Amino acid sequence: MKKFILICAPFTSRSGYGDHARSIFYALYQAKKYEIKVLDVRWGDTPRNFLQKDNPLHKPLLDAILNTLQIDRQPDIYIDIRIPNEFETHGKYNIGITAGIETNIVSINWIDGCNKMDLVIVPSEHSKGGFINAIYDKMQNLPDGKQQKIGESKVETPIEVVFEGSDETIFKPLKVNEINKKVLKEVNTIVKEDFAFLFVGQWIKGGYGEDRKDIAKLIKIFIETFANKKKQPALILKTSGATFSIIDREESLRKIKDIQKRFPSGWSLPNIYLLHGDLTDEEMNDLYNHPKIKCMVSFTHGEGFGRPLLEASMISLPIIAPAWSGQVDFLDPKYTLLLNGKLEQIPKSAVWENIIIPESKWFVVDEHHAYLTLKFVFENRNEIKEKAKRLMRENRKKYTLNKMAELLNKIVDKYTEHLSSSVQLNLPKLKKVGKKELPKIKLSKLKKII
Repeated sequence: MKKFILICAPFTSRSGYGDHARSIFYALYQAKKYEIKVLDVRWGDTPRNFLQKDNPLHKPLLDAILNTLQIDRQPDIYIDIRIPNEFETHGKYNIGITAGIETNIVSINWIDGCNKMDLVIVPSEHSKGGFINAIYDKMQNLPDGKQQKIGESKVETPIEVVFEGSDETIFKPLKVNEINKKVLKEVNTIVKEDFAFLFVGQWIKGGYGEDRKDIAKLIKIFIETFANKKKQPALILKTSGATFSIIDREESLRKIKDIQKRFPSGWSLPNIYLLHGDLTDEEMNDLYNHPKIKCMVSFTHGEGFGRPLLEASMISLPIIAPAWSGQVDFLDPKYTLLLNGKLEQIPKSAVWENIIIPESKWFVVDEHHAYLTLKFVFENRNEIKEKAKRLMRENRKKYTLNKMAELLNKIVDKYTEHLSSSVQLNLPKLKKVGKKELPKIKLSKLKKII
């Protein structure tokens, strides 16, 4: 008899957590060792329409989704793929999987959430460090009004690192004639330059320098680097806010224009193009492979992992990224242009109650080094391309979905071997008593994710 796994995650959402959750499901499903059911929950305001009934690859996951919050037995293993303050425990063994934090430490609420679980899995060494480095004093009030330390709050649960694998059958190098003709034509029609930097990521709240991906600063430094130059590259921003609506698109355009207005009206500014809307994984791979796109760039303040950067590396696209946070696990400094910078306390606008705490820090790139790096890449495209090919060969061996699945299943086996189902009790089949059914196990009400 197979072990019964129940997984709670935003499986249908178009989000990073949705991508991660689907990868986890298929890694366990393809092992053919488990009976798996899943609970689909929302993820903020992101659309919940990723899974399609007419897509045969989505059928196993769609078939596993429970339409009710009731199950007839306790799961052997319960897996919760959310943020730690949302973790719940419903299994004989409970595993929390989270991308972790983009800053340097996590909140005490996340520590409490992790300590409810039997095991926590994160995607990077950076993310693991954010949990391990967060230690808070336990205090008690004394009769005289003073406080006395009585211990420490820290993560006691084991933490393992399992990277987010990239599907090497989708994200792969293509010849020009293999790129989707629609994608090829649209980029060629709109982007007149033969050299374009590409950024991929969500543009969330915060003023200049305060949005987590630091898109505003990327735009500003890109303009400063190439303004008034005889030959200029382009910058393509594959971004949006929480949705892909027209209102969201117009807001993204407004933010770009606000930064452009900072420069004198007589200046010749390099072109910036907004790519707003949803693309399939296959279309993203077409974009990464487009001959006009020469380099992936990110000034992110921090990543739990950085999946788009890994995807780009799988097709030998040169990469510029900060030398800090989750992406450094798979961006070998010998083959990647890693940006210098320093840790700074997060701005007030980035504080998120019980999640991102005011005392935490994130990475801020050194503007001068970023300026020099953009300029170097534009002037030395052949040199950086050769290094990117080496990184591609390295990552296509280490960071695939299959390698991730092997590691995940090995870790799950290691920690749940005591739940071996090789010996089973053959109990008589339960029947209805009169008109009443036997009681079912009822899960606690799922909370809304902020």
